[in-house]
Amino acid sequence: MSTEEIKLGLKENWKQFTILVVVNAFVGGMIGLERTIFPEFAQVEFGVASKTAILSFITAFGITKAITNYFTGRLANVFGRRNLLLAGWLLAIPIPFILIFANQWYQVILANILLGISQGLTWSSTVVMKIDLVGDKDRGLAMGLNEFAGYFAVGLIAFLSGYIAQQYGITPYPFYIGIAISILGFFMTLFWVKDTRAFVHKESGTDNTAPMDNIFMETTFKNKTLSSITQAGLINNLNDGMIWGLLPMVLLSLHFETRQTGIITAIYPAVWGIGQLFTGKMSDIYSKKRMLFWGMLLQGIAILFIPFSTHLFALSAIAAILGLGTALVYPTFLSGIAAATSPRQRAESIGTFRLWRDLGYAFGAVISGITADIFGIEYAILLIGILTIISSLIIQFRMPADVTWNH
Repeated sequence: MSTEEIKLGLKENWKQFTILVVVNAFVGGMIGLERTIFPEFAQVEFGVASKTAILSFITAFGITKAITNYFTGRLANVFGRRNLLLAGWLLAIPIPFILIFANQWYQVILANILLGISQGLTWSSTVVMKIDLVGDKDRGLAMGLNEFAGYFAVGLIAFLSGYIAQQYGITPYPFYIGIAISILGFFMTLFWVKDTRAFVHKESGTDNTAPMDNIFMETTFKNKTLSSITQAGLINNLNDGMIWGLLPMVLLSLHFETRQTGIITAIYPAVWGIGQLFTGKMSDIYSKKRMLFWGMLLQGIAILFIPFSTHLFALSAIAAILGLGTALVYPTFLSGIAAATSPRQRAESIGTFRLWRDLGYAFGAVISGITADIFGIEYAILLIGILTIISSLIIQFRMPADVTWNH
């Protein structure tokens, strides 16, 4: 396809965009597999009781996904987005089999290292490809649709795996879903997904954003817009790592059934997913800074209420508010980074952001696990809530107003 034939935009590329949305739903489904059943899986199958040890699977996942995100961003222009997406799916296929046949906890950790690498390659590739296709007008909407598909699938599979575990046992049946997802994702990518590097060349011809000397340093520390977004991304996934690991433990201690735990753990990513259908487009129109501030603040406040709630309805409401707060920030992170970087440097800047954001999973699991073991789960949850509110204040006082960094 010549540069003249290429047209940027959601309408112009809706077929390829839709395929990528479906592929990303499969990507999200692979994480949903673990959201409800894993703490119980650790205790029942392997006798792992320490909070820190149980959360080690999230730490392994977070670190490997974070590092892979960074290298996916760096290598996207070298090897092509589609090839990295295919590699990610190939690595996903053995994961459910390892979990089904695991008889030692280290094998579960190995499966999560593979999951982290696979998610880094697949999710990062679909994000960058969608941004490539749509150009700057619909970037937020594109990210909203991408993250909706991914996180709605997380919620759906979290509920399904909880339901199947309740009916048929914690293993092996819930993991059969993962076998189907990984094989479908691989073949969809192989037959229908096309690479998008040509779209970057097209957009670069009309873009005036000044290139950065050191993309990693600017995204992490120096550029006030990029570094403010990056710290919020890290704290967002820090609290998500805590919710992933500790919320099922809280519900277990309150004697909820696996099915009820499945409902509560599914509400949060489902609201987060569906909300992004609206918040993605909002971030194209309204102030990104304001959306990030209110989203982080809402999350922090919701988390502070968890230790004081014992009823199904109250915890479901908290999960919904937490999902709404996350929906406000998640597509806005990516559209904000994309708006503040030049097209040729965008993949690497997004990769750097996603490195720090997903290291948040590891930090969240370690901090909340150690705090829970020493002081109790309630204190771990309160600490994470306070850190989330502090992050919202950094957005408010460090990040410049949007008008100064539009193209």
